[in-house]
Formats: sequence, C-alpha cells, structure tokens
Amino acid sequence: MKRNTLLALALLCCSSAFAQDIQLPAPNLNRTTLSTMQALAQRQSVREYTTQSLSEQDLSDLLWATCGVSRDENHRTAPTAMNRREIRVYVINDKAAYEYLPVENRLAHIADGDFRKHVAGPQTFAATAPVCILLVGDFERFGSDNEHARLLVAMDAGIACENIYLYCASAGLATVTRAMMDVDALKAALHLTDRQVPLLNNPVGYPKP
Repeated sequence: MKRNTLLALALLCCSSAFAQDIQLPAPNLNRTTLSTMQALAQRQSVREYTTQSLSEQDLSDLLWATCGVSRDENHRTAPTAMNRREIRVYVINDKAAYEYLPVENRLAHIADGDFRKHVAGPQTFAATAPVCILLVGDFERFGSDNEHARLLVAMDAGIACENIYLYCASAGLATVTRAMMDVDALKAALHLTDRQVPLLNNPVGYPKP
C-alpha cells in the first residue's frame, strides 16, 4: 500500500510539472509577412514596446524562425557548425522561464518568476518587453569549448539572432539584440551548467505607435 501511495504521488508530481509546459500551435508557414528584401530594408533595433503579450501563434512563429525544425528533425531554420545544433533557445516572460524544444514545438517549463531583470541588467528597458529570447551556447553539445569552438558557437548564436531580427521586421514585431545581461543570475535561474553559456538576448514585443 505504501509503495502504491508513493508511486501515485510521484506520478502526480510529474503530471503537475509537465502541465506547466506549453504546447505551442504549429508554426504558420503560410503567414502573410513582408518579403525577405522588404524585411532586410526595414530591420531595425527597437527599444520601446507596448505591454501587449505575444499571442501563442506569434510566439510559435517567432521561435520557429529563430531555430525551429525546418526540413526534418535533424535540421533547423538557423544553421550551426557541423550541424551540432548547440544553440539552445530560452523564453522568459513576466511569469516564468522556459526552454524551447524545436522537435516538439513546445516550451518546457524551467522556473517560475520574472527573470527579465536578469536579461536586462543595467539596461532596464529590456525588462519592459513582454518576452525575452535568450540564446545559450551548449558547449557540451558542441563537443568542445576551445577557442575555435567558442568562435563558431558565437557565430551560430549570431545567425539565430539575425533570424529573430528578420522575422520581427517581417511580422510587425520589435526587437534589439543584446549581449549585456546578468550571466551568473541567468545561469542560476535556468539551472545551466558551466558549459552552457548565455551569449545573446532579444527582448521582443509590439512596437509603440
């Protein structure tokens, strides 16, 4: 009886934890957006956002553009050196932090709380965006953290960041890429290891009129 009770409690805890995950709607590949050339022409850094939250569809489309599954499960919308797929994408809003899982198109719950202030650091405007996208280089996944590896992983993060810029420009969202953040606080909040390094972040929201 005791064993069955413990098993039931364990299943309940697991179910409760999983319930905090967010299954995103499928990315809308037929969405009407600006052309690539128009998006390149209109791409800009924006530091003021409305308080309106992103819809789940907008968030799904944004994350897919950032580093989602493209042709198959082994390929992403942002290329990586040797296809290591070492760039991990985290989503931070006013209530919690999540990791984006591209294959499942799901947000895996990491921790409750508003960690946007850690993303913002001294540039407090970033904490006013409804969502912050954090790009983390996983050197364990890459297979090395020597000087050349660090250069390649940084470049891969830059590629994903440009995807964010272009998607935002094409879909009427506002963003700016940043390297300033409280890295130690973010690593603690997101339970990152020493070989999982926050590299870039993008606050994202709807632009103020």
